[in-house]
Amino acid sequence: MPHRPTPRRRTVATLLAALALALFGGLSPALAQLQLRIGGGAFQPMPIAVTDFSGDPSLGSLVSSVVTNNLRRSGYFAPLEKARFPEVPSFDAAPSFEKWRATGIQGLVTGRVSRDGGGRLKVEFRLWDVTSGQQMTGQQYATDPANARRTGHLVSDAVYTKITGLGPFFDSRIAFVDESGPKENRRKRLMVMDQDGANVRALTTGETSIVAPRYSPATQDIAFMTQQTGHQPRIQVINLETGTRQAVGNFDSMSASPRFSPDGRRLVLSVQQGGNADIVTMDLASKAQRPITQGMAIDTSPTYSPDGSQIVFESDRGGSQQIYVMGADGGNPHRISFGEGSASQPAWSPRGDLIAFTRQRKGGFAICVMKPDGSGERVLTEGFHNEGPTFAPNGQYVLFFRDPGGQGGGKLYMVDITGRVEQPVPTPSYASDPTWSPLLSGK
Repeated sequence: MPHRPTPRRRTVATLLAALALALFGGLSPALAQLQLRIGGGAFQPMPIAVTDFSGDPSLGSLVSSVVTNNLRRSGYFAPLEKARFPEVPSFDAAPSFEKWRATGIQGLVTGRVSRDGGGRLKVEFRLWDVTSGQQMTGQQYATDPANARRTGHLVSDAVYTKITGLGPFFDSRIAFVDESGPKENRRKRLMVMDQDGANVRALTTGETSIVAPRYSPATQDIAFMTQQTGHQPRIQVINLETGTRQAVGNFDSMSASPRFSPDGRRLVLSVQQGGNADIVTMDLASKAQRPITQGMAIDTSPTYSPDGSQIVFESDRGGSQQIYVMGADGGNPHRISFGEGSASQPAWSPRGDLIAFTRQRKGGFAICVMKPDGSGERVLTEGFHNEGPTFAPNGQYVLFFRDPGGQGGGKLYMVDITGRVEQPVPTPSYASDPTWSPLLSGK
């Protein structure tokens, strides 16, 4: 059943728990000072080097390239080009720190990829503070060779979290609506890929259009709306581990904007009632439904807070589409978005500290964030048409799509919550409606 919290744990059954590597004699990680502070006005990416992992040459190069690309795409690191490497360090010995200091880098990642007698893969890495000559951390992973690329994401997360102090996010997926064909008749399929654009696969065939997919925060389930000419839109849930797909609910009118509860056991969605739309919760096991808003307004795009105690949603009850917050039972609804233009498509950060949303004003669309009480609003990126914000698992990045207009189509981008870093996210074709998964490793 799609509400069970077990599938994500099965995803990593083939990856053993990371083991701390023994430190070299006389080196104390407690003395290392390698740290990157993201806040402040004079931020610069940290110079770092990721050497080719020794051992298996093809897989070692693959893993190290994944780590390099991830750190670069985060916007917080500036990896050194290989042509400037002063040496090829041995994994079992300390690097020549003086040579590496001369390149200007502050962090150095070394690694090794090997196979045991049974053919299983062992990936090891060390993170060095070049300035102090200290090892910051070291871990190893044992897995099936088919997971070699994924170990690169796990190494990336370990390096990223150690230096920045932020939560991991590389070992995750992105689901989105793939759009192909002419603008007036687009084929819209649900697709999923690694967060860096690799391992793309289609989950639907395109026989029906897909709208507004959303990952469960607790499982590898995705809820989405299907639209077929001549039929009412319907909510469906697909499980990525088993491939099972089922329709949920039995509504006589249009249902839209499905979002999971934090434990993955319920959906909150918008159900059209005549010219209005109310927010309804549904238990996925019993299919029991309960309306939590009722009135003459259009209430839609509901999203739970990470602790499940509140729901943020958009409504036109005040005359224009704005953002409101209420208790999970529908109590005490109050408006939190103000200022020029309309506000829509709210998404609550997994950290609980911010709500991302789309603000439309003066013919433009901005991706913004604000605190849950409505204070501290700021623009992360602004342009002709930016929509559909969704947070990374660590709450540090917001994914969205941008449509330039004309006969083209949307593309995915991610921006960090400071607004300093903006990166395109590669997709096979035009793309819209992204949703970021929880960590596959369940950390």
